[in-house]
This record gives sequence, structure tokens and C-alpha cells, in this order.
Amino acid sequence: MSALFDTLPVRRIAEHPKAPMDRSDWAARIPAVQQLLDEGLELAQLTVLVGENGAGKSTLVEAIAAAFGLNAEGGTRNSMHQTQITESGLSSHLQLERGAGASKAGVFLRAETMHGHFAYLGSIGSRGKHNFQSHGESFVEFFTERSYVNGLWVFDEAESALSFNGCLMLLSHIADLLRSGSQVILSTHSPILASLPEARIYEIGQWGIRESDYDDLDMVRNWRLFLDAPGRYLRHFND
Repeated sequence: MSALFDTLPVRRIAEHPKAPMDRSDWAARIPAVQQLLDEGLELAQLTVLVGENGAGKSTLVEAIAAAFGLNAEGGTRNSMHQTQITESGLSSHLQLERGAGASKAGVFLRAETMHGHFAYLGSIGSRGKHNFQSHGESFVEFFTERSYVNGLWVFDEAESALSFNGCLMLLSHIADLLRSGSQVILSTHSPILASLPEARIYEIGQWGIRESDYDDLDMVRNWRLFLDAPGRYLRHFND
């Protein structure tokens, strides 16, 4: 076992033996969540979750972030605002295996709740340009200004707020975080964000969770097919 693995903020997640989750709960019936509860999940320094909407990616990363002590709506440990309770409750049934002496600092970025987080930052007088920028620009500013945080970084579908160039900037930021010793967990639909060669990639679907190589991902194959010949797909709109 590598020394790096020994110091990861979260090495493994599993169901807490003293707080098992009711298997009739809606979240526990999602195949990926059920597999996590039954078998646990090993994490790497960079772990990427991909899959279709509804497969459970956001449910998993949200629960990991919350179990680590981060706000389910995004931000750091110091951001405990809440606008609407939407989380599954899975976090209270998880046990995190942490590296010895690992950092307890972290950041959770959720594209769908960042507007509310920016409003919260404004309400407490936190400086920022988010009131005068596009959503994507504000998102980039948020993660670049917190690049000093060394610990666990969790991203939930960050690409929805970013352009192509914005995704490349985030990818560069993630590479810098890894070099500095941070751990990154992200859920994504973007073949750009999933492309770092050191990533451990889990593909999530009706089968549950399966580890996959980048080139074997349905997402990657489908994007390549579309970009190679978009007319092949578009002509069906006129059928």
C-alpha cells in the first residue's frame, strides 16, 4: 500500500455498522447506493464517477461530502447555510476510512446550488465578484481563490457551469491539487474532466458501480461518435 494512500482524507467508504440504512429507503434502492452499502467503495487520490442522470452520482458525492463534514449545498466546513433540504440522508449511514494524519480540510462544489452559496457568501460580507460575473466566471473564481485548501475536494457536475475552456481550466486546477497532495472526487458528464490518466473511474448505472477504463466509457464512445459525424444523429430529428 502506497504512502500516499495511507494519508488520503478518505480511503474507503462503507455502511456504518452501527447505523445501517433501511433498504426500503428510496436512496438505498438505487443500484449504486445499494452496492456501496453492501460492499463499500475504495477511493483513489482522484476518483471519477460517470453515468446517466438518475444513476446516483450526485447522491453518492453529496453523501461523501456531508459525511466528511462539508455542507451538502457546497462550500467548506465553515459554510453551514441551508436553503432547502434535498439530500438523501445517506451520509448519516456512512463510515469513512481516513488516512492517518490526513487533512480534515475540504471544499464541495455543486453547480446546481452555487447560486445559493454565492448569496450566502454575500450575506456574510465575503468578498467576491460573483454579483458582476457570469455563473461560469463565478465558479472559476470560487475554486481558484480556494486553491490553497489542501485536503478533500468534491465536485458535482461542475461542467454544467463551465464552457469548454472553463473545463480545461478546472482540469488544470485538479491536476495542481493532486500535485499538492489533495484528494479529488468528482461526478461528471464531461469526457474532459474524466480524462486525467491517474483517475480511478467508476461507471454508474442500473448495474450498480463498475470500474472502467476511460476509452471504454459509454460517455466517451458516444461523444466520439457524435463529434465524428453529427449528421448521423441529427438526421433522426427530421424522421
